[in-house]
Amino acid sequence: MLKDVTFGQYFPGDSVVHKMDPRMKLVLIIVYIVMLFVADGIIPLLLGVAVTVFAYAMSKLSFKLVWRSVKPILPIVVFTAILNIFFIEGDPLFQWKFITISERGVVTAVLMCVRIISLIAGSSLLTYTTTPIALTDGLERLMKPLEKIKVPVHELSMMMTIALRFIPTLIDETGKIIAAQKARGADMDSGNAIQKAKALVPILIPLFVSADELALAMECRCYRGGEGRTRLKQLSLSGRDWAAAALMTAALAGVILLNKFGPAVMVL
Repeated sequence: MLKDVTFGQYFPGDSVVHKMDPRMKLVLIIVYIVMLFVADGIIPLLLGVAVTVFAYAMSKLSFKLVWRSVKPILPIVVFTAILNIFFIEGDPLFQWKFITISERGVVTAVLMCVRIISLIAGSSLLTYTTTPIALTDGLERLMKPLEKIKVPVHELSMMMTIALRFIPTLIDETGKIIAAQKARGADMDSGNAIQKAKALVPILIPLFVSADELALAMECRCYRGGEGRTRLKQLSLSGRDWAAAALMTAALAGVILLNKFGPAVMVL
């Protein structure tokens, strides 16, 4: 299961999506999330799914990554769907004793599942196609106006990027530590919940040590924040960025129009 977690990883490539400005990617991700939650019907939501499929096709990444990014959260998706199916009232489709499944509950469950899966898949594409350094620069440039009210923009951007970047690193380290502990005779699979929790202590200590090593490495390299720092690569928006912005704006407008006129069109 740990190897299936791909969120936070970067997959090198030379696609249009890889070459886009990180600032534009961050803005488009925000618009994409808004579009998913604005959609209140299956047809508007399918437009959001089409945007996700198109983005993955343009990035030249395998669609297997979608499954790998969604697989860890499938239990949450299934649990959410069950809650919606059995606890939302409406016109009953099936009824047996105290169990009632309504049409509204089924529709809501489907919409919620598609929305969550699209959200995870689309958000994961940001880290799949953007290096940690570019992501840090993009976050810092977008939040630069907050420096006027004394917000530590560089430090916040660095912390957010390190947190994203170290998700796959910590997962890989956790797998190695678990394998090493089992090779030494540690039993982490049997026992009750309390015993399994105690068995995790030998795993947590090496993870904290590795995080402390990162802090020491940054301090040894005289890292003192963003003041006075220069950048090797300057960010600049290109035609591909504005074209992506136009397509996302059109998709958002399409979702809004389908929300307003979709039922009337279906009746006609």
